[in-house]
Amino acid sequence: MPGLRFFVDRSLGRRQVPDALRADGWDLVTLSEHYGIPTDETVDDVEWLELAGRQHWPVLMKDEKIRYRPAERAAVIEHGVSAFYLTSGNLSGAQMSELYISHRDAIWRLAVAPGPSLFAVSRTGVRAINLGA
Repeated sequence: MPGLRFFVDRSLGRRQVPDALRADGWDLVTLSEHYGIPTDETVDDVEWLELAGRQHWPVLMKDEKIRYRPAERAAVIEHGVSAFYLTSGNLSGAQMSELYISHRDAIWRLAVAPGPSLFAVSRTGVRAINLGA
């Protein structure tokens, strides 16, 4: 979607998933591209979540624990981040890419709405997660 740039967390890797998404027409920046290597390995989640919110970049990630970590959940809310995470942690790069690509239309539609918002992406679809306490 023109004008929509996503931020890809390190949990999705530096190359395989970003390359597959780009080949499918996604505009994105990875954590390693923005912060550089090896700095990308030490950037705190709350720091890059603030960046994503400031830039209005919806986030793609694999780490569903974000919804349970008070600091990360607070950063999503405070900075108005829209984030999409994969519900299964045991996926190959190709499988992760396939899940995001198979739900591209829904993700792109949801990503343009102002955050904060958190969405779980699974084989069956994309569902909103309550960010309340």
